[in-house]
Amino acid sequence: MNWITMLKRLFKPGLLITILIILFLYNYTGIGIIITIIYLIDNFNEMNYYLKKQNDDNELIRIIDNGISDNALKYIYPLALIKEDGELVWYNDLFNTLKLNEDDSEKNILSITRGLNLDNVLKYEDNLHQRLNINSKLYDVYATLIKTKSEKYLYLLSFNDITKLIDYETTQESVMLIEVDNFTDALDKTDENNRPLLVAEIERTINSYANNLKAMIKKYDTNKYVLSIQDKYIEDEIKQKFNIIEIISKIDKGNSIEVTLSIGVGKGGMSPLENYNNANLAKELALGRGGDQVVVKTNTDIKFFGGNTKEIEKRTKVKARVIARALGELIYESSKVYIIGHKNPDMDCFGSSVGLASVVKQLGKTCNIVLDNDTNAINYYLNKLNKESKYDDLFISVEDAKYELDSRTLVIIVDVHNNSYVADLPLVEKAARKVIIDHHRRSPDMIQHDILNYIEVYASSTSEMVTEIIQYMVDKPNLTRTEAEGLLAGIFMDTKGFSFKTGVRTFDAASFLKSLGADPIEVKKMFTDDLEDYLLIAETIKSAQVNDNTAIAITPKNIDTVIIAKAADELLNISGISVSFVLGEINNAIYISGRSVGDINVQVVLEALGGGGHMNIAGGMILNKTIEEVICELKEAMKNYLRIGE
Repeated sequence: MNWITMLKRLFKPGLLITILIILFLYNYTGIGIIITIIYLIDNFNEMNYYLKKQNDDNELIRIIDNGISDNALKYIYPLALIKEDGELVWYNDLFNTLKLNEDDSEKNILSITRGLNLDNVLKYEDNLHQRLNINSKLYDVYATLIKTKSEKYLYLLSFNDITKLIDYETTQESVMLIEVDNFTDALDKTDENNRPLLVAEIERTINSYANNLKAMIKKYDTNKYVLSIQDKYIEDEIKQKFNIIEIISKIDKGNSIEVTLSIGVGKGGMSPLENYNNANLAKELALGRGGDQVVVKTNTDIKFFGGNTKEIEKRTKVKARVIARALGELIYESSKVYIIGHKNPDMDCFGSSVGLASVVKQLGKTCNIVLDNDTNAINYYLNKLNKESKYDDLFISVEDAKYELDSRTLVIIVDVHNNSYVADLPLVEKAARKVIIDHHRRSPDMIQHDILNYIEVYASSTSEMVTEIIQYMVDKPNLTRTEAEGLLAGIFMDTKGFSFKTGVRTFDAASFLKSLGADPIEVKKMFTDDLEDYLLIAETIKSAQVNDNTAIAITPKNIDTVIIAKAADELLNISGISVSFVLGEINNAIYISGRSVGDINVQVVLEALGGGGHMNIAGGMILNKTIEEVICELKEAMKNYLRIGE
């Protein structure tokens, strides 16, 4: 220790300065200068030492931070930092492996890791974790609470891959629910002496199928079975397209109706209960699409197989009666009623809306039909309504409906049940009380949180369904002749003049509407074409290219969607054409209509392009693609359909 350091420790800086001043006053200038210089040099060296030490410490901290950050980003396991609502704040590189695709637009953890229970995350208790199946891997997900300076809470999620610790691929089991969907009808159409043989053969076939899959099987109703099957056997069935559907249809014990199955498979869940719930939803979806098919549902995907048998009309009206009474109660409990249909409404959508609105008003409730400017297909009938003062306050715009919507408003959605085709999805999502009435085969993109739905794929049209239920909602439906003609027009349109999907109940509904004064001649006028439209249809048919009984035609640009549908109908009137597809470009969107009179299911074909509908009548709208691109996708969808034999 040098003497300057000793002086610094013995004397405070102020005392040292005082001594130096005294030395200078008594002419010891040289000694004072030397002490001052030595003192400054020592302070400079000491300051430099501490600065160097601080820089070394900071560098060490930076190296440690980078090491931790690099490990978190690359070498540990997927990490994500989220807000309380699930919004992603930060994630490391490994987290990208959890995504189904390269799309970085997902901003919420729930849209990437489906099945995550956010409520459990917010509890952040020690050792509390969730087990998820993500991209065929098992993860234990842990949460850690992080409190920021702004008093806001963040949660760090860590995804621990435990796939290798558990023999997941070989031990995971799926749940399969099998229902003989036309069991009663098949028995009714079988001689009484042969019915026990038919029942025994159905049961033997299903049991044999289960045994081949090494599955546990339990019959829990006269026509329903539950199976527990290892995933590897389900994968084999997927490759074989579930040939049990074809095997069961070949049963012949004197039955004049083919036996069909609706099968729901739930797989990939974290528990048997989750797989059962998925299987139950899948089976309901299969039944809602007309039966005779298999639906495989996981937490992230839905696949369809089969669906070639035409829907068989159910003659009983018990369900219509039950739905009518339930709907009546909901209307009484509501403050007002809005009725909304699909985009570009047709006469089935609009006619059923007007008929239903009339009955709602008879129940004493305010009722409006939500309608905007896309009315080309219904202009003839709409003009008739506008001439009568009774309908002055019937229609309401989407904006006004949103503004006046309250928690007790009942929104009835007619002739559509999927999110992508409803006239205004934000209005439907905003509604707390909603009912769905539709006859289209059930879509995976179904509107959620409805309190009642009546989706009857066996019905010819929504107008037929509404005609039935209004007879049970009030004792004597007081429909005007114009309203009855709107409903009859809806039936006429969707059955193509009572030639498609026409059953006993269809004629019963038409008979009831005729008794109210509906004039078939007036209905026919709603579907007549003027000369300009007729020439456009003829031009479209002229452009058709026919290959293997399938015609594909293109309309001129920016024509009405009605022309596209009518051209598809007209093509089927030509000998040698059993399937038709007509495409048209309208306002940078490609509209497509498909029709079939054979075994080709145009619904399945157009579902591959994002559309939907029925086995014989389907349609769709494709954005951001050219007609040439859509035609290529359509041809590929047809090849896939024919290749897998659906």
